[in-house]
Amino acid sequence: MAVQTPSRADSPAADGAARTAAKRRSGGGARRWRWPAVVPFFTFMALCFGLPACTLAYNAFTVVDPGTGASHYSLDNVRHSLSGAYATGLAGSVKLSLLSAVLATVLGTVIAQALLGSRSSALRKAVVSASGVFANFSGAPLAFAFIATLGTTGTVTRLLQLKSTGFSLYTFTGLVLAYLYFMVPLMVVTILPALDGVRAQWREAAASCGATKSQFWRHVGLPLLMPSLLGGAVLMFGTAFASHATAAVMTGSSVPLITIQIANALSGNVLVGQENLALAMSLNMVVIALLVMAVQIPLQRRSNRWLG
Repeated sequence: MAVQTPSRADSPAADGAARTAAKRRSGGGARRWRWPAVVPFFTFMALCFGLPACTLAYNAFTVVDPGTGASHYSLDNVRHSLSGAYATGLAGSVKLSLLSAVLATVLGTVIAQALLGSRSSALRKAVVSASGVFANFSGAPLAFAFIATLGTTGTVTRLLQLKSTGFSLYTFTGLVLAYLYFMVPLMVVTILPALDGVRAQWREAAASCGATKSQFWRHVGLPLLMPSLLGGAVLMFGTAFASHATAAVMTGSSVPLITIQIANALSGNVLVGQENLALAMSLNMVVIALLVMAVQIPLQRRSNRWLG
């Protein structure tokens, strides 16, 4: 009696390989049919971001002769935007953003950690809700609120006699205070999920090994939170660097900032026909913003990998 042996095509391994190949073919077909769904997104990005960015870069390297109106490519606008008063404005914006970012990162982290240590869930919900509101309260309304409160004739200024101490809201220090008003709540909202991701089991394991709270934070907590802290600081820097309306209303041109200089050049308040110079200064801001994003995105990914 002959025994029929299964052929290679009828073996389980062959069936599994066939099913895998079929799935790959069907998956490839599905992916081919899915890509049109993202066409509107990329179209929006190209029209609203790509086209203005290309136009900005093109005009930043274009110099127009005021006499004849002829234009030619040159690096004069970029060189001019990185020298003299414009370099001072760029340095002032970077200095203001760095100081505000460091202070907001420290204060926001301390407040968020204190909030997590509180046993009241109602307090946490109230603070998180208020932080979400205050983080979006900036611009001209914030400037007017600070002027009414801490200005020359502000309520708190008269109540505490701040003029006798030499305090002035319309200075670099006043701008830092105004920026912290919306940046600290933003940092609280940003860092709270990362602090919440520090598991209680890690603290218990450290305590069982004899580590104190300070040793846990120094050797375990802070190294794990460092990507989130740095990412939050970079986000704070970008937020402060791009802010314009608050500084424009509060200080005008008394504090040299690149955003105010761009607005003056575009409107012709200082010199007429400096639009391309303003675009060159804007290009400098775009380059700094891209560098900020290049630092922030890897830090955010690393933080999500550890605390997710």
